[in-house]
Amino acid sequence: MKPSVKNYFAITKTEWNGLVILILLIVVVLAIPPAYKHFHKDKPLNFKKFNQAVAQLERAGAAGDAYNADHTGMRTTNVHLFAFNPNKLSIAQWEKLGLSMRQIKGIKNYEAKGGKFYTKADVKKMYTLSADDYKRLEPYILLPAKDGNGKSSAPGIIVELNTADSATLTQLKGIGPGFARRIVQYRNRLGGFHSKQQLKEIFGMDDMHYHDIQAQFKLDNRKVQRKDVNKVELEDLKDFPYLTYKQANAIVQYRKQHGDYESFDELHNIAILDDEVLRKIKPYILIR
Repeated sequence: MKPSVKNYFAITKTEWNGLVILILLIVVVLAIPPAYKHFHKDKPLNFKKFNQAVAQLERAGAAGDAYNADHTGMRTTNVHLFAFNPNKLSIAQWEKLGLSMRQIKGIKNYEAKGGKFYTKADVKKMYTLSADDYKRLEPYILLPAKDGNGKSSAPGIIVELNTADSATLTQLKGIGPGFARRIVQYRNRLGGFHSKQQLKEIFGMDDMHYHDIQAQFKLDNRKVQRKDVNKVELEDLKDFPYLTYKQANAIVQYRKQHGDYESFDELHNIAILDDEVLRKIKPYILIR
């Protein structure tokens, strides 16, 4: 063999040792799977335990269905219908009638805001009750369907919103003592209501509640107490709900720096009074 060819196939001792180790590693890797199968036999499937697990899953699914029914809609089991007055009905009694906790919570929130049911039509308007719920309960409700005029019930009292005291307000449909107190407190902070829509700004008043009570009010805008911005001080504006402390202070400081206001439009020069704030405060501003 020529020396060049011989040198090409020649390997060193170190290379030979590495080759032997590589071959041994390949043999070990190939031998591992058969050895594992030999020493670790697969256990037969225990169908008894499998069936028990399936049964547990089915029971869990049934419990989940019951939970969903109780929290998202009317229950259909353990229902006992009976004649009832919906006003101040207990949670347990509502549950007997088949209502879910979500539905009951909506009714209780309505009552907490001063709401009261005068006719069956008032119950029907509850957003938590579906048409099917009401149809099922309607024959058992101990309230008139409508008032004597064929309309939804109303006590027949109309009060002036800017002068009625809390005792007078509680005589109205849908207004309890707590809500009457909040109306008076907010009216005092404003200096009077210039629009019925301002009732929606009171904590706890939503569109549905406002719709139910607004027809019982009349409004005399002459009762609104307007604020003379050329005389007011920061103390006079601190409780006014449409102004922050900084905005009220800016109104007073602008006057002190630039002199008396000559028109309402000058308030536009105060950077922190945006158009929305100016719209709200305009009915309460007096400039002499």
